[in-house]
Amino acid sequence: MTAVLSSLTPQLRQYLIVTGNYWAFTLTDGALRMLVVLHFHQLGYSPLAIALLFLFYEFFGVVTNLFGGWLGARIGLNRTMNIGLGMQVAALAMLLVPSAMLTVPWVMLAQALSGIAKDLNKMSAKSSVKQLVPANAEGTLYKWVAILTGSKNALKGAGFFLGGALLTLLGFQGAILVMAVALSAVWLLSLWSLKEDLGRAKNKPKFSQIFSKSRAVNYLSAARMFLFGARDIWFVVALPVYLASTLGWDHWSVGGFLALWVIGYGIIQSVAPYFTGKRSGRVPGGREAFLWACGLLLLPALIALSLTHNLYPHIVLLAGLLIFGGVFAINSSLHSYLIVSYARDDGASMDVGFYYMANAMGRLIGTVLSGYLFQIAGLTACLWVSAVFLATAAAISLFLPRA
Repeated sequence: MTAVLSSLTPQLRQYLIVTGNYWAFTLTDGALRMLVVLHFHQLGYSPLAIALLFLFYEFFGVVTNLFGGWLGARIGLNRTMNIGLGMQVAALAMLLVPSAMLTVPWVMLAQALSGIAKDLNKMSAKSSVKQLVPANAEGTLYKWVAILTGSKNALKGAGFFLGGALLTLLGFQGAILVMAVALSAVWLLSLWSLKEDLGRAKNKPKFSQIFSKSRAVNYLSAARMFLFGARDIWFVVALPVYLASTLGWDHWSVGGFLALWVIGYGIIQSVAPYFTGKRSGRVPGGREAFLWACGLLLLPALIALSLTHNLYPHIVLLAGLLIFGGVFAINSSLHSYLIVSYARDDGASMDVGFYYMANAMGRLIGTVLSGYLFQIAGLTACLWVSAVFLATAAAISLFLPRA
């Protein structure tokens, strides 16, 4: 194994280390989300209360992405990635307290720490790719971003399944302990092996430069906010609670189904270049972002109509969810490539951080609306609002550079 690694180029070795860190983190992050949703639903918490458990997670994701890109440009992406891994270990350790201490404020605080950790890790991983791919190799850049993003989401899906399985086999605290020990080992390995000064800007950026001055980055960030808000409005809280309460699925079934959904979503993300221009020898631009967003917005509207008129509602819901996952994966992978392509060469983490700040803002809005709309109006209302968000994302995409 050592001989194989030593035969690789330094850039590819660093890419594999970054990807491995991202994989390990994402596995625990997906498992933790499913553990919290199912455990607190089991304890009798309302959908809105469960959504509020993730409020700080998403809010601090917004803050972290806004400042994390600036921090990465100043101290290096290796350090911001390792800080993220260490903070996730600390967040897991906070949940090892006795059950009586697992109050809503305490869990929200642990989720806040986890939200900071997640976005430091993601921003570091995505920005690192810009530094490791040669200039003007746009096809290679798209391929590497797609593989990183797709594999991450496949692992997140595996994390959903892992969370449901560990909750059943070991209980809440047993599952948390296993994940904390495993991620600690990854963190120590990363501290030893990740290259110093990766992604550090040659000229130290000023704090006032955290907001992007690029028109393309700003429009793409706005489209990303509505894209991910549209997904999380029905996926984060409403869907798992609907499957458990209305369809009567157990923890294994909910965790397993959502895991397979996200795994398939990740696989499609990895091969997204083949659907968006690679076969014709070109890389995509704003036109493709608009067209794929238009295709996506039809799906939640059709599922909502099926539920409203009771037309094979459960079959349409599950089939529609699978199709939505595939089309959403292409949209997400396309956006992930565009931001890395649009980002400046020196200090790329600042543009990427600003973009993922908008991503986190969309997730925050979607998470709160998921719990609130589901509690007052049901899953159908979540789907209609999702369609409106997607229409907005498509309209914004019209202002992106065409190529």
